[in-house]
Amino acid sequence: MASSVSPARNSGEEVKAEVDRTVPQGRWVFDEKVTQVFDNMLERSIPQYEVMRRAVFDCGSQFISRGSTIVDCGASRGEAIAPFVGALDGDGRFVCVEASDPMAHALRQRFAGSPVEIHHRDMKDFYPEVHADLTLAVLTLQFIPIEHRQRIIRRIYEHTAPGGALILVEKVLGADSELNELMVGLYHQYKIRHGYSREDVDRKALSLEGVLVPVTANWNVELLEQAGFQRVDCFWRWMNFAGWIAVKTG
Repeated sequence: MASSVSPARNSGEEVKAEVDRTVPQGRWVFDEKVTQVFDNMLERSIPQYEVMRRAVFDCGSQFISRGSTIVDCGASRGEAIAPFVGALDGDGRFVCVEASDPMAHALRQRFAGSPVEIHHRDMKDFYPEVHADLTLAVLTLQFIPIEHRQRIIRRIYEHTAPGGALILVEKVLGADSELNELMVGLYHQYKIRHGYSREDVDRKALSLEGVLVPVTANWNVELLEQAGFQRVDCFWRWMNFAGWIAVKTG
């Protein structure tokens, strides 16, 4: 079955300028403006972004084949799951869960005509009835209140087929407070080198307070292990960003 996946990105100076303008004045929300420039915003804001995306695909590909079930938790505009839809030529079950209305609308547009299920639901009170070979949670849990995360990861584990995997990517806190401040400072310098003004960096950081709540790398590993995943390892890290692969062995 051939998949029909529409391109999600624009490029060029027009998009760059729009990304720069889309820095919330107040509390961060995934509204229409953010949705329109979200992929480009991530590319300019996350170091080694394409390396991370490729690593997610390469690791995830080891757990799937034609007919597999793949779930994308907090799918945003579909950047994580789209390569798998293409690689399997649409031959599988592809499930996206997204709480933001504009993001869910963008997903429907992007995957129109392709076999991708889209659930416009909040993961705090919904999980699809699946037995997934692969689950993706890329920059998702950090936006969910901490008290809900263990329960959500446990649900993911319970809905993972034996031999299946979860790929988790998160912004993280450093284990040492002073070194964490050092890494955050270097991250802000990175963003300034990539075109953001100091004012934009500070304003975005302020708008994300209480919305994006990272925890330490060790805490994320403990969440995965306590949920039941027997094999957990880190496959990518850049200072205060990290990715793990967690496998359900039985």
